[in-house]
Amino acid sequence: MLRQGGHAALTLTLLLLLWREATPIEVPQDPKILQDLKQPPTIIKQSVKDYIVDPRDNIIIECEAKGNPVPTFSWRRNGKFFNIGKDPRVTMRKRSGTLEIGFRSGGRPEDYEGEYQCYATNEFGIALSNWILLRVSKAPLWPKEVLEPVMVTEGSPLVLPCNPPPGLPPPFTFWMNSSMSPIPLDKRVSMGLNGDLYFSNVLSQDAQTDYSCNARFTHTIQQKNPFTLRVQTSRKVAETTPTFLSPTGRESSKMVLRDEQLLLECIAAGLPTPTIKWFKKGGDLPGRKVKFEKYNKTLKIINVSEEDAGEYVCMANNHLGSIRHSIFVQVKAAPYWLDRPTDLVLAPDENGRLVCRANGNPKPNIQWLVNGQPIETAPPYPNRLILEDTIIFRLVQMGSSAVYQCNASNQHGYLLANAFVSVLDMPPRMLGPKNQLIKVVENNRTFLECPFFGSPLPDLRWFKNGQGSGLDGGHYRVYINGSLEIKRARAEDEGTYTCVASSILGKAENQVRLEVKEMMRIVRAPIDVSAIRGTTVQLDCKVKSDPSLPVTVTWTKDDKPLYLGWRLKKDGESLTINNVNEGDEGTYTCSAKSEIDHDSASGRLTVLDRPDPPMELDLSDPAARSIRLTWIPGNDNRSPIKEFLVQFQEDRWEPGRWQDLSSYPGDLNSVILQLAPFVNYQFRVIAVNSVGPSKPSQPSPWYKTSGAAPDAIPRGLRGWGSKKDNMEISWEPLLDLERNGPNLHYSVWWRRKDLGEDWSNVTSVGSKHIIQNTETYVPYEIKIQARNDFGSGPESNVVTGFSGEDKPTEAPKDLRVSKVDSTKANIHWKPVDLNSVLGEFKEYRLYFWRESSKVPGLVVSKEKKTKGFFSTTADPSGLLSDLVPFSRYQMFMVAANSRYEGPPSNTVEFSTREGVPDAPKLFRINRRSLDSLYLEWDKPLEPNGVLIGYQLKYRTVNGSRHGRLQLESFFPNVTEFSLRLPDRSTRYRFYLAALTQVGSGEVVMEESPHSANEAYMDQVDIATQGWFIGLMCAIALIILILLIVCFIKRSRGGKYPVRDKKDLPLDPVDQKDQDGSFDYHSDEDNKPLQGSQTSLDGNVKESDDSLVDYGEGGDGQFNEDGSFIGQYTVKKDKDETEGNESSEATSPVNAIYSLA
Repeated sequence: MLRQGGHAALTLTLLLLLWREATPIEVPQDPKILQDLKQPPTIIKQSVKDYIVDPRDNIIIECEAKGNPVPTFSWRRNGKFFNIGKDPRVTMRKRSGTLEIGFRSGGRPEDYEGEYQCYATNEFGIALSNWILLRVSKAPLWPKEVLEPVMVTEGSPLVLPCNPPPGLPPPFTFWMNSSMSPIPLDKRVSMGLNGDLYFSNVLSQDAQTDYSCNARFTHTIQQKNPFTLRVQTSRKVAETTPTFLSPTGRESSKMVLRDEQLLLECIAAGLPTPTIKWFKKGGDLPGRKVKFEKYNKTLKIINVSEEDAGEYVCMANNHLGSIRHSIFVQVKAAPYWLDRPTDLVLAPDENGRLVCRANGNPKPNIQWLVNGQPIETAPPYPNRLILEDTIIFRLVQMGSSAVYQCNASNQHGYLLANAFVSVLDMPPRMLGPKNQLIKVVENNRTFLECPFFGSPLPDLRWFKNGQGSGLDGGHYRVYINGSLEIKRARAEDEGTYTCVASSILGKAENQVRLEVKEMMRIVRAPIDVSAIRGTTVQLDCKVKSDPSLPVTVTWTKDDKPLYLGWRLKKDGESLTINNVNEGDEGTYTCSAKSEIDHDSASGRLTVLDRPDPPMELDLSDPAARSIRLTWIPGNDNRSPIKEFLVQFQEDRWEPGRWQDLSSYPGDLNSVILQLAPFVNYQFRVIAVNSVGPSKPSQPSPWYKTSGAAPDAIPRGLRGWGSKKDNMEISWEPLLDLERNGPNLHYSVWWRRKDLGEDWSNVTSVGSKHIIQNTETYVPYEIKIQARNDFGSGPESNVVTGFSGEDKPTEAPKDLRVSKVDSTKANIHWKPVDLNSVLGEFKEYRLYFWRESSKVPGLVVSKEKKTKGFFSTTADPSGLLSDLVPFSRYQMFMVAANSRYEGPPSNTVEFSTREGVPDAPKLFRINRRSLDSLYLEWDKPLEPNGVLIGYQLKYRTVNGSRHGRLQLESFFPNVTEFSLRLPDRSTRYRFYLAALTQVGSGEVVMEESPHSANEAYMDQVDIATQGWFIGLMCAIALIILILLIVCFIKRSRGGKYPVRDKKDLPLDPVDQKDQDGSFDYHSDEDNKPLQGSQTSLDGNVKESDDSLVDYGEGGDGQFNEDGSFIGQYTVKKDKDETEGNESSEATSPVNAIYSLA
């Protein structure tokens, strides 16, 4: 062993350069491996180093260990072997090293105090526990003493000592009085760390109680005899500068161990009570670890470290002065680990090392032991080299397993660690499940696991589908633990993967089947949506995934499960919420999940509703024509309020009817309302958002405005004549809210215009006034003013009105035409004198009509038409258009004012020229067979001239391709054309126009069907077809046979009473219907036959009388729909009828019936 530090470091460096260390083997926690794995002992549970026990309980010292074989246990007490078998009070638990010491049969726990150490042993080594110092807790009694009353002057400091008896563990102290009430601690009165009670200054009220120190041990509380204070008071208490009660002097020192808690205390005396402050020289206080307690008298630092050492200064001050005390803090450290030795598992011929590094203050001493024995005295092992805190192992061999202990110690404590060295050989083993199936999502990073073990550590290789070389590199990566990483799984990566672990002791393999699935994704996700309350909302969630994987879709609302019902329904791709309400608002998440993949998407549903009505309407700031209205807006129900609508009602003209007053932006809730005078108002407010208006608010109090003269001028003032000798002045009355006061009336003024007359006036409460005996159509000036009891309103502007009009007296002269063509003609006339119009000149009104057509035999309408011409020139003219060509017209003209027409002018006849004809009527294409077309048409409705023929153009069509255009011309009397088809599928487009001498008229276009299914065949009269005639004959024959059978059954059936009919005479004259046809029915025909009831099968109920008895059975007739018409034969005698009953069998009708 090397003792020199320099030589050891040099030797270690050379060894590390020349020696290759094997990676230690990590033994997996697999039950099958651990069952066969031989290992040295390992301590897994033990009692604490400083173990204080209660003397009333049994003593239990724990020691548990594992190993294979199971370890055996032994103990050392105070460095000597502890023979458990000789002490009946001591037992050891089975398969454990835990000691139990009982005292039921006597004995003192104090006799077992000492230092214990557990040894766990098997054939591969010995593991040690810590040295466990066992002590019994003690609670000594407080010494009896007699305490004299403490005399103290008011304002002086005082210290009451506690001095509790020493115990194990040390007691917790506190102060109480004889009534068992805690002594209140504050800035002036405090308890020191040593348990003494400190008074920075004594007050007279401190003598009102006594003071007793209490010490709480583990199971008991001991109380010291109480102190009694007697305070000497004076009229004036002298103030004093601060002095320290604890600690004393100007400086002191404190030692604390690393990671423990540092408590520094400064208690000062003085009047007034001093204030304590803390500082650290050369730096700041460690803010995160510092805590001030007891009104800054105690400084606490938790988890002390080396940088917390230094000089701490506490300063006490009041207004008389200050004082300082320095505390020098030293931080020492018990040993703590830098590099704790760990278990080492090696294969034969491998290298390894154990490292034990610790630090402390002072620096700890490192000692190595092997199997509990100092390594210096242990049997030598040539493959082991000790270099201070490191043991190096080279080419280890089977049988060299052992447990090594590292002990790091200084004066403040020790550390003891066990680390075994196990030399192990084991063939490769596969630890995972066999032939595992792994499903992964495409394009994802994928790991195929292959846990294995062996000693020495086997080499692992991966193969795909049993072919090729090992997989590593590029798309694949193999990890030391056996995992195979596929960086991005693709469809071609599917297959069977084989992992093979091999070493010098053998090999083992396992297979993993990989399936790559399509990635799941939500292709149509729920979106944020706003819905109106009561409507239906659909949230989409369409999922696309691998078809071989079942997918479960769930919905949550605000991360909580969503319960479906009649309102909430889920189908494959959506969630439907019917009749949404406020409770449905939230974030909805659609989660799709399969066994290997998942996806989710969210959308927020916001439920909108009409706003709540405004509240608490208030009226303020009243004025003559305004008032301030203020309200509190209701809840907007998640849709901002756009506007407020203010409505009013009044109680004078339309009580109970709410009217709109004004609207205001949605951010206002206080507005000034402009009001009308002399109105009693009540207001309400409606809030409006994007959903709609709210319910109206509760109405405001009533508010009545004062009256005023009218502000408005009556609108619509005009003067006009209803007769030729009057003028009617009319206007629109003021609205109710424009009255402004009671007794509203109107003052109306008028006078002849331009004559300088005085104004005439009248007062009216209505809306018109008629002036009689005026000249015809003369101008008047008119004005009006509204008035009430409060005064007169503004006058209107002067308007001009006219008295009544009369019939014009003069006719236009010399009416004539020029430049007549087929549809237009220019007209000319001489004007009338405008004074003869006797009113406002409106127009020259032309009456014209079509007298006849020049086409022979064409009937025309002679309806009169009018056209107006406004002209005040000396030589007026106009254009008459939209005439029908080749026609004879007549016309005359009158002058017209607003009410009347004057006498007619001369009547003028003229003729229009020939034009082009209208389109032929009813152009249609019929198909009489599959290989020909039949075209027919009618003459134009308006030939507009003499027809000279027809022109037919046609071409084949096939989509966008057209054939050559062909032309056919026909005489005017030809209106049909047949065309043979070269091919049944050929389609034609036809253009047909009529011709006059002027030219070709309007063209009509038709297309033939492109197949037989679309064609409509020529509508032949089926009544002329042989098959139809034969069918009708067969139907008529069947009907005839059925009628005969019907009559036979009726003749053999019941008899009908004719008492109501036998005396009725026949009508001498046939009745005739309104349409000219004869009606052979009598009034009785529509009545049912009495005493009979005919069924659908023709059977008739029996009765006493029969139609046959009266000769009516065989002559009954039916109309076209088969209903019975009536009886027309004269009745026979009953005797004769009865005589015929015997011949019924020989009747030919009955013979037919019998055959039927």
